[in-house]
Amino acid sequence: MSTRVTASGLRAPTTASYQLQLQLQLQLQLQQRLHLRLPLPAVYRLYATQTDGSSPGGGPESAAASRRKAVTPFNDDGHVPWTNLSVGEKAGRAAQQTFNFGMVIVGAVLTGGISYLLYTEVLSPNSKVAYFNRAVDRIKADRRCLELLGDSKKIIAHGEETGNKWRRARPIASTNTKDSLGNDHLKMHFNVEGPRGVGTVWIHLIKRAGQSDYQYQYFYVDIQGHPRLYLENADKSSSSASSGSDQKPFKLFGVRWN
Repeated sequence: MSTRVTASGLRAPTTASYQLQLQLQLQLQLQQRLHLRLPLPAVYRLYATQTDGSSPGGGPESAAASRRKAVTPFNDDGHVPWTNLSVGEKAGRAAQQTFNFGMVIVGAVLTGGISYLLYTEVLSPNSKVAYFNRAVDRIKADRRCLELLGDSKKIIAHGEETGNKWRRARPIASTNTKDSLGNDHLKMHFNVEGPRGVGTVWIHLIKRAGQSDYQYQYFYVDIQGHPRLYLENADKSSSSASSGSDQKPFKLFGVRWN
């Protein structure tokens, strides 16, 4: 370090040595402020690393990807493009979409099943509810039933007796079977109540193989204290038809006697 002699005989530092002293003082002050025991170049490097916005990839997209929240199947809303997802995030999005697609399929199957049951049990012309309503209408229109039950507007029909006080919620007892010939048999019974009496309705319907509609095998009403009232009786009709066809007419004096 070079020095020069002043008039008083003291050695004054040259310009180069003075600048070096200033640098050392600045370095010491900066270290004291940052509370670091690192050389000044290391502090500069730490500052450069902290403020450098580029990632090893070197692009702004990589920096944005490093700052965004990780995408999981629970928080994925689809705003992050597929190309910007990592391998794990792509697997999570694929799992989420597979689950959503499966839920859509399950919902469609359940909707179809409910629609089918609703049609076959309620809306179909051959459902037990449809035959129940028709039977009630026929009972209210039959003169014999009205004489024993009372006013048609006050006749109430309902299913099996349960603890439910609402008559409409009581189930209609019914069975649906198929015999060895392929014929479908629908049997059902329910209760009727009127101002004059109460009774039970019994119905047996048969749908022959190859046919689309049911036919009555029997339809009668048992009212307490009175004989059975038949509204349909296929057995009696067939026996009457067969006996009538077998009987030959008798003629006497030119008059036919049955």
